Amino acid sequence: MQSFLNQVWIARWPLWEGFLLTIEIAAASILFGTILGCICGIQLVYGPAIVRFPFRVYVDVMRGTPVLVLILAAFYIPAVVDVSLNATHAGILALSLFAGAHIGELVRGALQAIPPGQAEAARSIGLTFPQTLAYVLLPQALRSALPPWINTGVELIKGSSLLSIIGVGELLLKTQEVIGRTFMTIEFYVLAGVLYLLANISLDQLGRAVERRVQGR
Repeated sequence: MQSFLNQVWIARWPLWEGFLLTIEIAAASILFGTILGCICGIQLVYGPAIVRFPFRVYVDVMRGTPVLVLILAAFYIPAVVDVSLNATHAGILALSLFAGAHIGELVRGALQAIPPGQAEAARSIGLTFPQTLAYVLLPQALRSALPPWINTGVELIKGSSLLSIIGVGELLLKTQEVIGRTFMTIEFYVLAGVLYLLANISLDQLGRAVERRVQGR
């Protein structure tokens, strides 16, 4: 045990940097994925058929594709069309596209669950559609979509571990580098698992606090 603690102390900064990069990647992916998901959800419900179709294809393709395949595609395909993306940016792109599809489906379901009378009442008092969307529909939809949104965020934190395959220096890759030097496989994988668990629990608690505040409890 003492030997393991000594190795943890020696490797503390690389592991800390990997942990911070994991959090940064997950946060950026959640942010971009939420923006993309809101756009998708709105278009899937209120867009004309010609607009709904490509969004429907995007959502179905992204939800049906393994995250690892998305990561590899985001890393290798841009180079084919002369677009330069480093490994971290490619990882954020892949996770954002994955999150956008799932959040888009959440927003679509939440919007369709709102009684039609809400929009009709908004129109009757003279609100335009953008105003109705911003002040009446989206607040209600986002309130009901918040719990599954938290689950999506947790999935992104766990999914970020797959970025090690393209050389992103997140927590798992840093852990593997330490294991390659110390040969303490089980000990450091357990430590990495604990750090992932702490990140997920923290996000879950934060999401629950926001949920209670939004619902006025």
